[in-house]
Amino acid sequence: MKKAILHTLSLALLASFPIQGNLAVAADDGGGDWPTWGRTADRNMESPAKGISLDIDPGKLDPEGKVTDAKGLKWYAALGSQAYGSPTIADGRVFVGTNNEKPRDPSIKGDHSVAMAFDEKTGKFLWQLAVPKLDAGKINDWEYLGIASSIAVEGKYGYFVTNRCEIICVDLMGMADGNDGPFKDEAKYLAGGLEKVNSIDPMPINEEFADIVWGYDMRTELGVFPHNITSSTVTITDKYIFVATSNGVDWSHINIPNPQAPSFVAVDKKTGKLAAEEAEGISEHIMHCNWSSSSYGVLNGKETVVFGGGDGIVYGFDANEFVTEKDGDEEFHLMKALWKVDVCPKEYRFDKEGNPIKYATYPGPSETIGSPVIYNGKVYVAIGQDPEHGEGIGAFTCIDPTKGTGQDAIVWQFKEISRSISTPSIVDGLVYISDYSGRVFCLDAETGEKYWMHDTLSHIWSSTLYVDGKVLIGNEDGELVILKAGKELEELGAIEFPSPIYSSCAVANGTLYVMTQSHLYAFGKP
Repeated sequence: MKKAILHTLSLALLASFPIQGNLAVAADDGGGDWPTWGRTADRNMESPAKGISLDIDPGKLDPEGKVTDAKGLKWYAALGSQAYGSPTIADGRVFVGTNNEKPRDPSIKGDHSVAMAFDEKTGKFLWQLAVPKLDAGKINDWEYLGIASSIAVEGKYGYFVTNRCEIICVDLMGMADGNDGPFKDEAKYLAGGLEKVNSIDPMPINEEFADIVWGYDMRTELGVFPHNITSSTVTITDKYIFVATSNGVDWSHINIPNPQAPSFVAVDKKTGKLAAEEAEGISEHIMHCNWSSSSYGVLNGKETVVFGGGDGIVYGFDANEFVTEKDGDEEFHLMKALWKVDVCPKEYRFDKEGNPIKYATYPGPSETIGSPVIYNGKVYVAIGQDPEHGEGIGAFTCIDPTKGTGQDAIVWQFKEISRSISTPSIVDGLVYISDYSGRVFCLDAETGEKYWMHDTLSHIWSSTLYVDGKVLIGNEDGELVILKAGKELEELGAIEFPSPIYSSCAVANGTLYVMTQSHLYAFGKP
């Protein structure tokens, strides 16, 4: 059952803020930028911001998609009809991924995936990259899904993957400071993506089109076969961009068109040239696809990139050193795992007689879709499947890489959770993780003990966000559920939005960003 719109939160919630009149006043500490998925490379979904007001109301949408009667709203932006690329905020700009159902440029017609940039203070539209769809249709590039990657920002550049299985680097200024970088074919890109820039006529673009610095086509260069959509956020290190390729199965959901294509790669962040590819044979054992975004941090004394594979195994790769092998005059740079752990329980893979359990059935095995989170030297990760497969059994696992590779590295595994495509938030030794069935769990980070479970009564695609003693989570019914952080369950309220919330919330510089399927809302002091 839907909860009523909450115009004011409980006294218990408001008591935690300094109050002026009937409004909560934001503290000076606004939490800084939110430049990538999860704010930092460890992917822990938490904000250090204090005093963020949750006395908000998104108002109503009129027939033209305009917002009326909102409360606490700085600005809003109309997006397309589907939006999955969660907002990132850096360098005075806000970046999102959506589709082209409400074109910003009337000359760009029909189904495109779109990355958009807005001014952080005013919400003014700045520029967009409109990406043409792949010709193969929904098997590689599902209709109207849009850009599903969050844009990761470092310095003056943004990095993301497109629906065409491309890694793209853009200038955050767009064309406002000229067409920078070696790539000059934005007009041809609009007509056919990187694959066709040398064989297609350009299309007209305006000053609000993105400035591409470089691009790398994983389909053309690596033989990747993306399943349904290319979806992950890149991980940025000192030298490299690490990316899940979204290599997957074909329409049959059984055959893997290219099991030799890598599931995970590194490219030089300055040039976009391939630096290394995983050599673990992940693609040979794909259940469905590789959609998980990797994390990065120091584990067991080494800078490590952690990747949740489409085979249900979590891999730790050295972030700086690759293995070099030669085949005649050709040289290859490979990523070989420092450690790897199967986080899909054996009883989900095989029945009591030892027979494989069919994938995409309720009791069957799952891969990793949400991001592994690095916290206090350990890795925390859930398993799940494409929501189209429905609900099913899941697991949430804590890994200690200092204990080596294999199952010995599992500290604990929580199996009350259902399938999850979410990333956890971990604060003060407590884990907050949601599952697709609509439940939020609070677990002890050291032991896996369950302190509480809260059912939002609606499917959850997004991830929990911890901010200022509260846990926020959006669901498919369009509710932003607010829970008190801690070992005792307390629901502080729920705010109803006009359309589903599939992306994850973000807090940056004193502003709370909530993105529904059709709109981006920025709540805070004007």
